Amino acid sequence: MSAKNAACTLCVCVGVILVAGPLPAETPPAKAYFPPDAPNLPAYTLPNVLTASDGRTIATAEDWRKVRRPEVLELFRKYVYGRVPETPCQTTFKVVSEDAKAMDGAATLKQVDVAIANGPKSLTIHLVLFVPNQAPKPVPTFLLLCNRPAAETIDLTRKVKSEFWPAEEVVARGYGIAAFFLGDVDPDKNDGFKDGAHGLLDVGERKPDAWGTIAAWAWGASRVMDYFETDKDIARDKVAVIGHSRGGKTALWTGAQDERFALTISNDSGCGGAALSRRKTKEKKTVARINESFPHWFCAAYKGYGDKEDTLPVDQHMLIALMAPRAVYVASADKDLWADPRGEFLSVAGATPVYQLFGKKGLGTGEMPAIGEPACGDGAAYHIREGKHNLTLFDWQRFMDFADKVFRRG
Repeated sequence: MSAKNAACTLCVCVGVILVAGPLPAETPPAKAYFPPDAPNLPAYTLPNVLTASDGRTIATAEDWRKVRRPEVLELFRKYVYGRVPETPCQTTFKVVSEDAKAMDGAATLKQVDVAIANGPKSLTIHLVLFVPNQAPKPVPTFLLLCNRPAAETIDLTRKVKSEFWPAEEVVARGYGIAAFFLGDVDPDKNDGFKDGAHGLLDVGERKPDAWGTIAAWAWGASRVMDYFETDKDIARDKVAVIGHSRGGKTALWTGAQDERFALTISNDSGCGGAALSRRKTKEKKTVARINESFPHWFCAAYKGYGDKEDTLPVDQHMLIALMAPRAVYVASADKDLWADPRGEFLSVAGATPVYQLFGKKGLGTGEMPAIGEPACGDGAAYHIREGKHNLTLFDWQRFMDFADKVFRRG
């Protein structure tokens, strides 16, 4: 046999049997896509994000900042999340412990108490922060708003490790990673708004736009950002806030209000988060259902829009638009039908006109990407992965990839 023929022949020995034949051609795996909507999906019309309340068309970035953005924020405060009371309070920070040899010397661990007081009443946010030792300081940092028990997810000893908060992997990429348990700020229960941040700051009778628990958690995230601004190891202009499920709703409301966060990340946040409220698929949670199951999450006025989403003066694409021109990433899972993955994607796509006012493309596509293949645009990104309602290492890896781009790293 000639050398040329030998190079084109595959020989495999199995026992004493010799099988010969041409090399098989490699077939690329077929792409998988999220199923299309059912043909009987009720029609809906979204509010125009670039039409002001007086009917004016918003045509410039300055108009957005001065006119429309304040209007949209106010609408979400009045009808969805509620407004934080103006009760004076004092915030102090205390580094309770610091270990420069954490993670076998790869990181410095800081435990920080963020204490907020109103006279004799107070609460404390217990912040855990790992800073990579080998990365140039200050470092860009991810802040997880943790809605799961801290002992199972944000174990500072690293004896318990979870994909939900993959601290080692994030540190290895040169990022700081921090987290706090949302229950430190406000308990996740319908307690009549007597405990936590509500017990600390509420005064007098609650009004229809009084803040719910999601708004309280977002307020707590901003108090952690207050601390980051004092820590020389943290790049204060490169902080990403991230949350999953109810934590994802909170991350979006945090990033919408607090422009100090450079990147906002929502994972499987669904109704009241990234998913469009007006879409009424058979499987998704609706405004009526979410308020029935979790009556403490939103302001009382939001309950009036159960089964009346078309009359709501906002929808969630407008929430995403509040991040512009800062970066936003929304992620879904193909088995998480309650969260309405397509509705989450359409919210990101629907924010594009506002990004364009700032000379950015936004998501850059109106077509939902293949499962497992992120769509990373200019200022906005989206992916849908295979699997159930969870925050996984795959999600984190994609978030870090986008953060590399946003923060111009490597």
